[in-house]
Amino acid sequence: MIKGKTHSAFSAEGKSGQGMVMNNKAEPPYRDGLSRRIFLRASFFFAFLASLPSSAWAFFISRFPARTVEEETFHFDPLSGLIRRKGGKANEPYFLTIDGLVEEKMKWSYSDILSLPQVYQTSDFHCVEGWSVRDVRWTGIRFEEIVKKVKPKREAAYAVFHAPGQTSTKPGGWNHYVESLPLEALLDKEKECLLALLMDGKPLSDSHGAPLRLVSPHDLGYKSIKYVNRIEFTRKRQPGWWTLANPIYPWDAPVPPGRLRKR
Repeated sequence: MIKGKTHSAFSAEGKSGQGMVMNNKAEPPYRDGLSRRIFLRASFFFAFLASLPSSAWAFFISRFPARTVEEETFHFDPLSGLIRRKGGKANEPYFLTIDGLVEEKMKWSYSDILSLPQVYQTSDFHCVEGWSVRDVRWTGIRFEEIVKKVKPKREAAYAVFHAPGQTSTKPGGWNHYVESLPLEALLDKEKECLLALLMDGKPLSDSHGAPLRLVSPHDLGYKSIKYVNRIEFTRKRQPGWWTLANPIYPWDAPVPPGRLRKR
């Protein structure tokens, strides 16, 4: 059962923004015969990918290893609802904490979240690096279901999402990935924002944000934070980890109109 008040708190697809800063210095494509053969094979490989139908390309990209900025990795077991951390640490249950400017603070287990009304949607994912994945099938809960339960205070205007793993750097003093969106956007049905539990009909994999991730199809990927374990209602917006670490990327990150498809 979903419980009411609580007094305690739990935290390029690249990490839906949770990505890596790249070194773009170019190297000569080949220096000897062997390297030349490798270069040619790679060229043929990427030429083949470029010739794939969009559906096949989406299938391929969705199974690419997703990058992450977290130093610590973990495995989530959807059957038990337990987080299994590496390094011999004890297993711990997953909880989603919802607090901040709300009338009713919440702390939900994985089974609590599964008991909420769920919706299905197909939407595109647009990475900040320029590639897109079409027709990703998501299942999850609309943000309005959370709003109904916690009853945000009148002054609440934003939701700040937190992820649990510590990052290798601390931009702005944050040692974990954070991202924020306006409540107005999260509740706008045309924006199709979703707190996803399933992708392609299966529980999210660890690399794609298990157990819970934000999906914001009309924003670039770094806004769609993975591994969400806390949602904080605030008066002011919070610049995200990705923006703080890479100031060239703004807090507001709408997908360029030319990359959006009409449905």
